[in-house]
Amino acid sequence: MEKMQFKAESQRLLDLMINSIYTHREIFLREIISNASDAMDKLAYLALTDDQVGISRQEMAITIVRDEAARTITVSDDGIGMSRAEMEENLGTIAKSGSLSFKQAMEKSEDIDIIGQFGVGFYSAFMVASKVTVISRKYGEDQAWQWESDGADGYTISPAQKDAPGTQIIMTLKEDTEEENYSEFLEEYKVRELVRKYSDYIRYPIRMEVSKSRKKEDEDGYESYMEEDTLNSMVPLWQRARKDVTEEEYEGFYREKFFDYEKPLHCIHTSAEGTVSYKALLYIPGRAPMDFYSKDFKRGLQLYSAGVMIMEACEDLLPEHFRFVRGVVDSQDLSLNISREMLQHDRQLMVIARNIEKKIRSELKSMMDSDREKYEKFYAAFGRQLKYGTVADYGAHKDSTKDLLMFWSHKQGKLIALREYVEAMSEGQEKIYYVVGQSRDRLGKLPQVQTLAAKGYDVLICTEDVDEFIPNTLMGYEEKSFCNAATEDLGLQTEDEKKALEEKTEELKGFLTFLQQSLDQQVKEVRLSSSLGEHPVAMVPEAGMSFEMEKYMKRMDPNFAYPVGRILELNPEHETVKAVLSTMTSDPVRAKDLAQLLCYQAQLMAELPIEDPVAYTELVCRLVI
Repeated sequence: MEKMQFKAESQRLLDLMINSIYTHREIFLREIISNASDAMDKLAYLALTDDQVGISRQEMAITIVRDEAARTITVSDDGIGMSRAEMEENLGTIAKSGSLSFKQAMEKSEDIDIIGQFGVGFYSAFMVASKVTVISRKYGEDQAWQWESDGADGYTISPAQKDAPGTQIIMTLKEDTEEENYSEFLEEYKVRELVRKYSDYIRYPIRMEVSKSRKKEDEDGYESYMEEDTLNSMVPLWQRARKDVTEEEYEGFYREKFFDYEKPLHCIHTSAEGTVSYKALLYIPGRAPMDFYSKDFKRGLQLYSAGVMIMEACEDLLPEHFRFVRGVVDSQDLSLNISREMLQHDRQLMVIARNIEKKIRSELKSMMDSDREKYEKFYAAFGRQLKYGTVADYGAHKDSTKDLLMFWSHKQGKLIALREYVEAMSEGQEKIYYVVGQSRDRLGKLPQVQTLAAKGYDVLICTEDVDEFIPNTLMGYEEKSFCNAATEDLGLQTEDEKKALEEKTEELKGFLTFLQQSLDQQVKEVRLSSSLGEHPVAMVPEAGMSFEMEKYMKRMDPNFAYPVGRILELNPEHETVKAVLSTMTSDPVRAKDLAQLLCYQAQLMAELPIEDPVAYTELVCRLVI
């Protein structure tokens, strides 16, 4: 028996295969099972073209045998097998793929799925094995052959005995170390876990003897026994027609795959054929995970190619604004890299990602229109994410999310979409009014909101930090501009009203100067306003940032918080303001105190902090006496 060397810079390249290409040692079982599936695909295809073969796919299976004493795990298949020459060519030449050659020869067939393209998957066995033995008999030949290697010093090929065509791969596991536990791959639970994780949808049954228990006959208690069990599901739900899948099956798949005790809110079963073909089974969860808004949350869809899981969380298939979606995508048209653990970024991947984004958006829009109760439940869990997605990347994705956003309607007392706001706008209304703050109840009592409500105009009440950024990102909606009712001109004054306010401002110029001087550096300006309704005062920001933005920036980084200039607006028709005006000439000291009280009131209404609560308390007590 002659020892032969590998044909590709032997040890150096093999070390690369074992230590650099694959990131997880557990991948070895996926690769070996995939190769076994490929071998059986080849024989099944041969059976279609040669009546003498007399073998069908239904008779084929992959078998796993664990031997804890010998520290071996054996994977056997009923495939086409290898001759001595093929064994030397495929196993003796690293990166020589027999599956790729076969696929190229049969590329016009539509009944074959072979993902082994690079010829390196077999060598992943050396990540966990100190020795690998392959016993194979090619279909149509009587002689079997044994290939054996320790992965370091070449390999040997010798005659062997095997009763039927197919291949056995016997992996002798390495000894455990402090850093690595190789023995776990001999455990029944671990093998079952890896098969279900990576190879659950291989089209052939994967069988293994497993321990079970049964009640003893005519005795109390239970006894253990061994029985061959099928570990994989074989046919995934997404490969079946939607009409053939029950809601219970959809729900069961979701619970099992994504470990959620709640049933999903919505299921999307979709597929596409053409230049890029794929099938997808997507779920919208009923609640947000605990870590959803943290950096620890990993978005992405499980990616399969021909039933073999390639990536557990492929981020490139799911945009950030739809990161809450869970599910799987299966496609044979993707370009995989050499380890099959990562994708090569190509047009096919981008096409699938765009289609999935459009499908999710369409399903959510349909839910909003046809099942508002369900959509509002979804929005309570993930509406904030849609808002973050709207403002992310300078609004690059706003067209995908803007019609899915909802805000609280002050007029209707419920959540509404922007489209519904515009459709219900009063005649002559040109702006979409909104206010931002922390309390829906407080915002509804703002003078500007009450002024708009008196004219029959609706106001969107926004209570989340991200709401401040959305109007500036969208710029407008259906040719209607946004207007922050608490900080911007409401645009309600006629030319006559503007002129009257200017005349009133000139008339009370001395009074406004007195108030400005009385409040010293507390406000940048004191001015009159006709938008305060029945309220005497309001505090509004200078042009630029709003008070809510100031608070947000302060929470993010107190050291770099930028204070917004305060402007005190007065309602000249209010009795309180008139009382301060009349007091100015008779008792300037008291008038100064009243001016300070008005400033405090305006700060409280704007939810701005009072820097000196003690001074405020003393002021109130002084004015009461």
